[in-house]
Amino acid sequence: MTNVSKKNSNWLVLILVAFTPVVFGQKKSDQLQAEQTKLEKKLSTTKNLLAKVKTGTEASLNELKLIENQVKFREDLVQNFDNQIRGADLTISSKDAEVIALQKKVERLKAQYKKLLLYAYKHRNRYGKMMYIFSASNYFEAVKRNSYLKRIADIQQKQFLIIRQNQGAIKSEISTIRTEKSKKELLLSEKVIEKNKILKDRDHKQETLNKLRKDESKLLAELKAAEKQKDELKRRIKQAIEKEIADAEAKAKKEQKKNETASAKTSSGSSSAKTKTAKKEVVLTETKESIAMGKNFESNRGKLPWPVAKGTITEAYGKNPHPTMANVFTNNNGIDIGAPKNAQVRAVFEGEVTSVLNIPGAGKVVIIKHGNYRTVYSNLQDVYVSVGSKVTTKQTLGSLLPEDDNISTAHFEIHQVVDGAVQRINPTLWLSQ
Repeated sequence: MTNVSKKNSNWLVLILVAFTPVVFGQKKSDQLQAEQTKLEKKLSTTKNLLAKVKTGTEASLNELKLIENQVKFREDLVQNFDNQIRGADLTISSKDAEVIALQKKVERLKAQYKKLLLYAYKHRNRYGKMMYIFSASNYFEAVKRNSYLKRIADIQQKQFLIIRQNQGAIKSEISTIRTEKSKKELLLSEKVIEKNKILKDRDHKQETLNKLRKDESKLLAELKAAEKQKDELKRRIKQAIEKEIADAEAKAKKEQKKNETASAKTSSGSSSAKTKTAKKEVVLTETKESIAMGKNFESNRGKLPWPVAKGTITEAYGKNPHPTMANVFTNNNGIDIGAPKNAQVRAVFEGEVTSVLNIPGAGKVVIIKHGNYRTVYSNLQDVYVSVGSKVTTKQTLGSLLPEDDNISTAHFEIHQVVDGAVQRINPTLWLSQ
């Protein structure tokens, strides 16, 4: 390998080493900014819902849940800004080191240029350069001297210009990052102030709830009524899905019996053939279309749109501590989403409506089939679809019931049918975050 090739390889390695951390850091910064945008959207939604709830004259459990969500989102946002500032500090340190290294390199180049300028001054006329070339011992050496002079001038000038450009770019980046850091620190300060305000607001609401706790018998009665309503909803949903499965099996048996009858009429009528036909069992299998839809639904895990355009989870899936009573827990078969009053509910994925139920206390319920998966939407006031309707992703299914505190709550569940058995799934893991 020639000296020129070695130099080029070394330059390439240095460039890769210098810029790889920058690219990686930029990706991390982009991720944090994307997370910041999501958190700010969540905060905006929660703030809007809180503003509507506060128009009521009495505090409500929904209000407390919204405040708790807002505090959590603000804490996450503060942590996000901490991470961004820390990343900016690391980037600035790295850039400063690069600038120092480049400045040293420029100084070395200046020393080289000083020698070149002295040489050029001594050979400042064309005649002197020609004498340097013609003083070579042979023609080939003269060609090399001429090429040497050109290459030295060209390489040194290019190296100097490149380093100056890089140095200017890095200084500009550092200035931008420092400006960004100042902005983030200011925003961090603002978010901390807002978080403190929310914490004070939460304390205030806690005081109000402490007063409500004095009438614990009323709270327990409301809790029992809510749990009874959940049990009825659970029973009706399970019953509806199982009925749908049973109806599909009955339809399959009927279709097979019809085919067997037609086959028997065209056969020779031998008793052995009839006996063999009678012993066949019906095995219910999903159609290719249904299997494909189930796989498509499954492939969208973590990417499904929310059943409402704007909302925040007020009660998570599974076991949840009661917001006002110690050592009291509720069990949620899905998730509850606080949304604007009478908000529109939409399908999270394409499918077929298999059930539309009317449950006292839980409003109307829509169940949609997606292959071997089912999504459930309850607490609806109005329903715009019917059994057998084919729906598309984000198609409106109905509107939510209003609540006393000027908001609505969407109850959303996901079920999977496995070997004829119905299993509940945590919807939070399937919705886009």
